[in-house]
Amino acid sequence: MEAYLYPLALAIISALVFILEAVVPWRAEQRQLRPGLWSDLIHLVINGHFLGVLLYTVATRWVLPPLDEVLRQQGLYEMVYRNAAASWPVWVQIVVALLAIDFIHWCVHNLLHRVPWLWELHKTHHSVKDGEMDWIVSFRFQWTEVVVYKTLQYLPLAVLGFGYEAVMTHAIFGTLIGHLNHANLKLDYGPLRYVLNNPRMHIWHHDHDATGHTTVNFGVIFSIWDWVFGTAYLPEDRVPRKLGFEGVDAFPQTFFGHAAWPFQRLASTEGARRALGWGLGAAMIGVGWAVLYIL
Repeated sequence: MEAYLYPLALAIISALVFILEAVVPWRAEQRQLRPGLWSDLIHLVINGHFLGVLLYTVATRWVLPPLDEVLRQQGLYEMVYRNAAASWPVWVQIVVALLAIDFIHWCVHNLLHRVPWLWELHKTHHSVKDGEMDWIVSFRFQWTEVVVYKTLQYLPLAVLGFGYEAVMTHAIFGTLIGHLNHANLKLDYGPLRYVLNNPRMHIWHHDHDATGHTTVNFGVIFSIWDWVFGTAYLPEDRVPRKLGFEGVDAFPQTFFGHAAWPFQRLASTEGARRALGWGLGAAMIGVGWAVLYIL
């Protein structure tokens, strides 16, 4: 049952938010069945917390046990004992995991906008244009960014011995908030906007006119970090003039193009760029198949 818990939760959350967008859309003119939806569906299957949970599983089963043995042989195991959190009550693990992962996410997210070569990887997520901002784009990420992001998020939990319940709670709750953040819904949660990120805040994170040093609302689950560190922005009854970034119209528009970015810029012809995109895209689909049916 554990192997199917997250896929089931992902399907239920996706269906519920999709229905909400159909019943009470913020931007009534925006189409739900839009061009490019198939590409974001592939991202949904492969990216996000699926790959994060996969990395956590790989770490706890095949990376950390051999590392423990090496540390024991060298007499260093007690110095880096990796089960520090294992004796904590489950609810404490859940709370600490939610807060710690989200703060790490906030810090890394800042770097993705401020460090030029990291921004090149993060561009895929910000390739969301007008008419595309909906629940499913919360999973539109370039695969190398996902690997780096999720490794930084979940490896510390595995090292410290956080249980399955804590990791899965973060995965499911994070998915719900991530879906809602990008959804075509006019929500700010009232007083809870100072605690939870929300659609009216997050749309400003995708402001076309923002730069690496003027981008706002970096939080994923919680908005606390943005309010505390002065990066929160929630104007009354206004939305960005335009979504995306300078040059977004020339950015790859499909999952396969995203999979090859920014490596495809090394290819000299359009045919080579397409071949690279399809090759890397097919490889990522293979990873998704492994997540669903092997592990």
